[in-house]
Order: sequence, then C-alpha cells, then structure tokens
Amino acid sequence: MTAPRDLRPLGRSGLHIRPFAFGGNVFGWSADEATTFALLDAFTASGFGFIDTADAYPAWVPGNRGGESETLIGRWLARSGRRDDVVIATKVAKWSERPGLSPDNIARAADDSLRRLGIDTIDVYFAHEDDPGVPIEDVLGAFSRLIEQGKVRTIGASNFSAVRLGEALDIAERHGLPRYEVLQPEYNLYDRIGYEAELEPMALERGLGVVSYYSLASGFLSGKYRSAADAVRSSARGSTVVGKYLNPRGERILSTLDSIAATHRATAAQVALAWLTARPSITAPIASATTTAQLDELLGAATLPLSPADIAALDAASSSE
Repeated sequence: MTAPRDLRPLGRSGLHIRPFAFGGNVFGWSADEATTFALLDAFTASGFGFIDTADAYPAWVPGNRGGESETLIGRWLARSGRRDDVVIATKVAKWSERPGLSPDNIARAADDSLRRLGIDTIDVYFAHEDDPGVPIEDVLGAFSRLIEQGKVRTIGASNFSAVRLGEALDIAERHGLPRYEVLQPEYNLYDRIGYEAELEPMALERGLGVVSYYSLASGFLSGKYRSAADAVRSSARGSTVVGKYLNPRGERILSTLDSIAATHRATAAQVALAWLTARPSITAPIASATTTAQLDELLGAATLPLSPADIAALDAASSSE
C-alpha cells in the first residue's frame, strides 16, 4: 500500500492506515452497487484504504440476509484491481447465521467472508462481540490457526469490556497466542465515558490500534438533526437521535462544533471527526457516507488542524459533569 506521510500503526500488526476508516455498513443498505463502487473509487483515489465491514452487514434491511456488504466490496475489488491498496476488516460473532466465537464457527465464518470478499486474506478479523460461553484460549486458538493458514493477518476486538479485553491480552501473552491488536469501541464527542474510563488507558498502555465506531453519534454530530422534526425525517436514525442526543448537553456540543467549524471554514462533522483523530489513542474514526460529496467532506477531517483551545472547548462542551 502506498504510504502517505500520516500513516498510523494498527497496534503491533505491521499494518498502517490513514486517520479515516470507511464504514461498510451502508453497502447493500443505503448504498446500492453503483454507489458503493463510486464511493470506494473516491475513497481509494484520495489515498485512504481502511474498509470496515462485517458478515452481518446489513442483515437488518428487509429482503437482505447478511453478507451483502462483503459481497459488494468483493465485486468492487475484482473490478478495480485495488486489493493491494486497501486494508480489509471484517467481523464474526453477531450474524444470526454464524453466531458466537466457537472455534468451528470462527473457521466457517472466515471461509464464508473470504469467499464473499473474493480475497485470500482478511487483513483485520474482528470478534464482533465477546462470547463468554467460549474459553478465551479456544477463541484465540481458532484465530491463531487462521493466521497460520494465511487466511487472516491480525485480529481485533469489537464491543469488548475492558475486563474481558485485558483477560484476552494476558492469556495471549501467557500462552503465546495472537493478541487482539485492534480495538473497535463506540466512541465520539457525545459518548465518551465508556471508552475513556477504562478502555483508552489499556489501549495506550498496551499499544493497541483503535478504530472508533458511531464516530458521528448516528449522524447527530454532523448537525443535521437540530430538532425532533429533523430526526423523524430519518427512519434509520431518528428515534436514536431523539432519545439519546437531543438534550441540553447535545445542544451545547452542537453549538461548540458550529463555532469552531466557522473559525476553520469547516463543517460540524469535520470538526467532530478531527477531535477524534487528535486523540492520542485513536488510530482512525470509522464513518460512513452515501454520496461522494459527503465522503469528500468527511475525508477533509483527516487534515483539519484543531488547536489546543479548540480541543479544550470541545472537551468542556461535551463534559458530562
């Protein structure tokens, strides 16, 4: 992969990415095949390359089964010939057809994902959620076999508690097993406490890469939802925004984003993402786009320089105290 100057390491995996990751949950949902291809063409043409998906994406769409996102990415890879320019991340455990982290399920799910993606190796294979019913040694052993077979380069953990992630890291070290090199938590300017209290210190101490999801808080931090009326026009995200973000704290965050965006001639979404990329523990925020214009806007966050005063103002506005 061609290396722009601002490449960041994904833990100790040997993989490096620029500070923006494309969320593939929209492929096969709000982005059809032609749109998916156009978005991925624009994304890679801009020098970015981390594409995040999952076997379960987007099974929630009526008429979908799951696996549609991987299939569309696979078709784009075959058409574009850009396999060497991208880092492909996918996940196992949350799809109803391949649930959990039993060794057999991990092996079968990996083969299925490889087939849909049309590739020989998954760059980052995430446990999409913890599975307390399977011993951690067995889970890591299954991932180890995939790495030995050349089917996976490195592994990651999504939606893990700090306690369980720490146990997995310790077990990997004791038993000489592959460790989770990449963490994928929910984290954004509004949702801070869960990550910052326990997961972030561990990520920094143990040298993990971190790619955050819901980086724009279901679109709220883009500023497009200013009222309940705005939110109800979005069937996908409206109820989440009304119930969680439309409150005095959310309004305070939006006001601060607007002020800083005006100073930089930027957008609220760009400032919200730039705040994430400035966080020392964050390798790249994950965000999705459904038009190339929207994608161009989001990619601008990777080169938006926030001052210490900007960051302090955003920290203060988003404080839960």
